[in-house]
Amino acid sequence: MSQRTTMKSPLLLALVGVAIVLTSKGPLSAAENSPLAGLPQRFADGNTNEVPDFQRHVIPLLSRLGCNGRACHGSFQGRGDFQLSLFGYDFAADHSALMAENSGRVDTDDAAESLIISKPTDADMHEGGKRYELGSWQHHVLEKWVSSGAPFEKSDPAILDRLEVIPAEILFHKEAQQQPLKVIAHWADGIQEDVTEICRFSSNDDAIAEVDETGIVTAGVKGDTHVVAYYDKAVVPIPVLRPLTELANAKYPDVPAKTNVDQLVNVKLKKLGILPSDVCSDADFLRRARLDITGTLPSASEVQDFLADKATDKRETLVNELLDSPEYAAWWATRMSDWTGNSEEQLRNTLPIRGVASKLWFAWIEKRLAENVPYDQIVEGMVMATSREPGEDYAAYCSAMTEVCSPGNEDKFAARESNPLYWGRQNFRSTEERAIGFAYAFMGIRIQCAQCHKHPFDQWSKDDFAEFGKLFQPIIAGNASSPQSKRERDQMLAKLELKDLKGGQLQRKLGELIRDGETVPFAELFVRTAPVRRNRGNNAKNRRNIRTSVPTGTLLGEDEKLTLDHDPRGALMDWLRAPENPYFTKALVNRVWANYFGVGLVQPTDDLNLANPPVNAPLMDYLAAGFQESGFDMKWLHREIVLSDTYQRSWEPNETNASDKRNFSHFIPRRLPAEVVHDAIQLATLSDSAAEKIRESLSERAIGGKLVSPNRNRQNFTLSVFGASLRETNCDCDRSDESSLLQSVYLRNDQDVLIRLSAKDGWVTEACRTLGVKPPTPQASNKVDPKVRQRMAMNKQLQTRRKQLVEAMADNRKGAAAKIRMDIMRLRKRMNNPEEDSLEKQPSKADSDRGENSVAKQEKQLSDVIDQAYLRTLSRLPEPSEKELSLQFIRDSKSVGSGVESVVWSLINTKEFILNH
Repeated sequence: MSQRTTMKSPLLLALVGVAIVLTSKGPLSAAENSPLAGLPQRFADGNTNEVPDFQRHVIPLLSRLGCNGRACHGSFQGRGDFQLSLFGYDFAADHSALMAENSGRVDTDDAAESLIISKPTDADMHEGGKRYELGSWQHHVLEKWVSSGAPFEKSDPAILDRLEVIPAEILFHKEAQQQPLKVIAHWADGIQEDVTEICRFSSNDDAIAEVDETGIVTAGVKGDTHVVAYYDKAVVPIPVLRPLTELANAKYPDVPAKTNVDQLVNVKLKKLGILPSDVCSDADFLRRARLDITGTLPSASEVQDFLADKATDKRETLVNELLDSPEYAAWWATRMSDWTGNSEEQLRNTLPIRGVASKLWFAWIEKRLAENVPYDQIVEGMVMATSREPGEDYAAYCSAMTEVCSPGNEDKFAARESNPLYWGRQNFRSTEERAIGFAYAFMGIRIQCAQCHKHPFDQWSKDDFAEFGKLFQPIIAGNASSPQSKRERDQMLAKLELKDLKGGQLQRKLGELIRDGETVPFAELFVRTAPVRRNRGNNAKNRRNIRTSVPTGTLLGEDEKLTLDHDPRGALMDWLRAPENPYFTKALVNRVWANYFGVGLVQPTDDLNLANPPVNAPLMDYLAAGFQESGFDMKWLHREIVLSDTYQRSWEPNETNASDKRNFSHFIPRRLPAEVVHDAIQLATLSDSAAEKIRESLSERAIGGKLVSPNRNRQNFTLSVFGASLRETNCDCDRSDESSLLQSVYLRNDQDVLIRLSAKDGWVTEACRTLGVKPPTPQASNKVDPKVRQRMAMNKQLQTRRKQLVEAMADNRKGAAAKIRMDIMRLRKRMNNPEEDSLEKQPSKADSDRGENSVAKQEKQLSDVIDQAYLRTLSRLPEPSEKELSLQFIRDSKSVGSGVESVVWSLINTKEFILNH
């Protein structure tokens, strides 16, 4: 595979694609060399000498008739002892099934008696009902094939070069408008044929565009989607658009495009008649970019400084500062840990000490993101990983790994060249698991369907999956010892008197020794190359009959086979980063885009199949080409997206774009990711000094990789509630961004949130000291509030005195009874009048005269506190009405401290806090 190449202009390539879609009148070949007419015309009657081709005609026709569908003979158990390959792409197996001896399905001597003709034309005989009529063109095709001997050349299958659909794009103007599709197959042997009547069709959104079995597309509601044509191994999507307003195309006003991204987005909006919203405010942009780029809520002082800054380029300056911050590396290391499967649960037996492996993995990625190492090199460090560093012997390797397993030494592992932990997961051992996980992580595709049958929405067959999986067979990882180090490992175990221990016992003992500072042996990742197999033929004595063979595997979608007598990962990595690879760059571009917009250009983000095309294909092509041209510079990709007006659009819609959810005409508010929610609550409620400390160290941050990795047994509760990825698979669906009632309950009532609000090192306590009032009583999950304890004691004392009163009255001790009554009255008064504080009752010493100046100062201080509460939670100043409402609420509260606490609690429970807008 070729290495990187320099592309002249990704935007030009993308725009050329748009121009082709807009101006193409039809295939050039159709004008110069007209394709064959379709089967309905050629087989209108039985008077033809043409013999239908099994691959090109018979199987596609059976597919069109539904014979090899899931509900019929394509199911895993088949129907009536007759099974076809699902969707009909195993031509050899299907031919064998049809030609099975004594089955009667195909009778070349008497075609009319063949079951594939007699049963589907008789509704009473056929469980699947009548599929076609006697005398129809379908009947003539099948009868001609059978009577001609049912031919199929297994050794020389036809190769479909491309499938052309006309028109390439459909633009509707009214409901119920129709457009027929015409599908032309271009074969490698030069034959072109109209195959419309033997294609299958589907729609990605029936409400916008319906397509019937003949390929006629009917307009529905306004919007845009794709219809898809299927034939042979080809899957071709066709965009269908119906403008949302009357402003489409010629009536569309001039909308400035600041960047290439904006230009490509505007091309699509123009077709739909959608006007983009205005650019958002500085406050919205700061909060949005801060959360998306770094996973971190901006501080109050940061908001104030940014709003006061008058520089015209302050947004670009901010983005560059954020990309250079430690939080950027931490947050994106979290995202990449999701995509690559960094799970402590799956790594639990990879190292002798548990709870370490996922942190090492995280630190390894984080370091490279901080240094802006090109994305392909980060991936290469995992795909091409080795356990030992260049020139490192086994003893030195074990010494180094013993050291990195000690707490706080993650940076020492991060400094190593590669990350072999990627291959060591328990759910990444079999060839099938590796093929699926690798495709998820680095290609953004779901190929697991092809384990059993042809992928329903892509070109992958069962054979493609099996051949791709073979490439991962030579990589041995986990607890294995390489042949080269086995002797040294055994010697080290013997020296440590551990040779007789196995499994969990050995792991626990090794962990204990590491904690005691002893160097212990470690397993290694190694490649076990496949031996060359020799076959002497039938005559073992004839040396000239000796043949050699080497096991092979095949890159997905490629024809060239790779031999497995050497490490196949080099070719795998070259293939990934090659410019012609259709997945590697697009997978990363799509995921990064989804981080900033809540949805990808392709959704789901890890399902880049042919039937699920990008919502804006030219934009995807531009970003993917530019990312590759930049040398896989991730910061280039971030800047290209974040500095566009498209990203900076306001969340407030206009009359034309209110219903648009997929074309980025305005910003769609979305819930913060779990780790960001966890950290945002901390930063909003901690004092300024405490918040600054965790901003700098990241030691107590969910985005810093220091918390226990989410897993079923030991999951951080906040991360669990808000849907952090469990990383059980490499599927992006392991993370949930959905909102739930439990999340609302958590923010309102969870003990963790309530404790933070009234904590001694919290901002509410800090604000109360500024105001000179008592802070709210700290809450604790396992401690009784002193005031509550005092009240409980008084209540117990009251009950005791009441009993004593009853006894005194019974004994006619009037003096004692009178004294007890006085005690009861005093206790009731104390219980009904707890100590309270207010601005007036608890003034500072400087304002003890209670004069007008003192009250004004207090009001100013309280106003400033409310400003700070809004800045640190919602990243903006309050509106006048909001401030007045907050002031009045505090005045009416039981105490100033409890009022301030309630204001912060209310802000944390707003949609504006929990959503990125």
